Amino acid sequence: MIYDNIPILKSIKEYWDTQSIPFHMPGHKRGKIFKKLGLDYLMENLIEMDTTEVPGVDNLHSPEEAIKEAQELAAKAFGADHTFFLVNGTTSGIYAMILSATKPGDKILIPRNAHRSVVSGTILGRLHPVYMMPEIDQYMEIAMGIKPATVEKALEQNPDASAVLVTNPTYYGACSDIEKIAGIVHKKGKLLLVDEAHGSHFIFHPKLPISAMEAGADMVAQSTHKTLTSMTGSSMLHVREGRVDIEKVKFYLQLIQTTSPSHVMLASLDLARYIMEEYGYKLLDDCIKYSNWTRDEINSKSPLYCLGQDRKNIYGIHDIDPTRITVCLKGIDLRGFKADEILRSRYNIQVEMSDFWNIVAITSIADDESSYKKFCQALLNMQSDVEENISITEQGYPIHTPECIMAPYEALNHEKEYIEIEKSPGHISAEMVVPYPPGIPIIMPGEYIQKDIVEYLRQCVDTGMKISGTSDPKLRKIKVLK
Repeated sequence: MIYDNIPILKSIKEYWDTQSIPFHMPGHKRGKIFKKLGLDYLMENLIEMDTTEVPGVDNLHSPEEAIKEAQELAAKAFGADHTFFLVNGTTSGIYAMILSATKPGDKILIPRNAHRSVVSGTILGRLHPVYMMPEIDQYMEIAMGIKPATVEKALEQNPDASAVLVTNPTYYGACSDIEKIAGIVHKKGKLLLVDEAHGSHFIFHPKLPISAMEAGADMVAQSTHKTLTSMTGSSMLHVREGRVDIEKVKFYLQLIQTTSPSHVMLASLDLARYIMEEYGYKLLDDCIKYSNWTRDEINSKSPLYCLGQDRKNIYGIHDIDPTRITVCLKGIDLRGFKADEILRSRYNIQVEMSDFWNIVAITSIADDESSYKKFCQALLNMQSDVEENISITEQGYPIHTPECIMAPYEALNHEKEYIEIEKSPGHISAEMVVPYPPGIPIIMPGEYIQKDIVEYLRQCVDTGMKISGTSDPKLRKIKVLK
């Protein structure tokens, strides 16, 4: 077949052919939302509409017509003073936030469980990151929220920091008290930047957590493609006037983003905003209802645990996104990786991610009642599906921040060598080591490598978790400073 000589096209065609139930991004769920609303005709002939900046088609980097109008409509819808469309993902928005809020040599406060793009932004900006430790749920073994007191203490210890960046919500759906954090940060005269990649839907329903823009953040980057309906890689950056240099933001967006943006992606952002303004409340009402039903069924009828409102006010959690279904399988001694595999192979359901003990399902306004019921029933059947549970002695998630000897950007410019990972404790890492998903660095360049972290990473590899950021993805060796 012709597909055999076109490997990428073949891979996505084969996945499409499985017709699996997608509890993962993008939020349009194989275009289901457009059919659901009778808008699928708008998405026809996309390849024919792929174009460049010809007369009548606006320019992303100096918008005067359609893109300018679309961004203004989005700013109004999302509660911002300015909204900028992104075609290089939320990563580009995070870079623009960080670079426009700082200058080389500055300190920036970031949570230890920040996405790798945040750390990459500090490298590009030649910054000194100061890490704030989130609270750890010891049962689920995942990082949750950042306490306002943690932010306040970090600012007191680092009064020369230029900005604070917070992740809200986490990949697992946990939200910090962003409103209180905003008050603390602004009282100290600093900028608050928020990675709200997984919270672009918040502003459209009162039963959802407060959005970062509503809470008073200065800049917010959102993955419109994750929980809303735009195309993969399309995102938005929302900015509040007053403390932010808007022209500096625009400059860095031009520097970071491609000069050949996809107008089809831009159109999908515009359409995502339209859908939420026209239909979002009712669609989210159903999404919240069925997600909560699934959560209640799992918690009441199985030994599994689904993260919910019972975790509020502990582990730094101020609120929970009800549309994010995070299930812990510790109650049946089943690894999240294995549960992911069982759902895929036996039930034709694909979740967003899995870790040692948990799976994460992304729901959206595109999902229907039957999908929730199939997912719920598969999880309720999970215990009987498990043929053998193997108990593994494990090194838990490291709850401390490794000692930082130098800023990541400085470590990258030092002489390096490869050594076996088992011999690395006591050495200074020259690489970013990122178990994926969820893409949170466990070691940064410039940090001492410790034995418990090596044991945790070895366990990650042994249980099937992917490692990115390293030259050796199997992590047999690691690059360290000479």
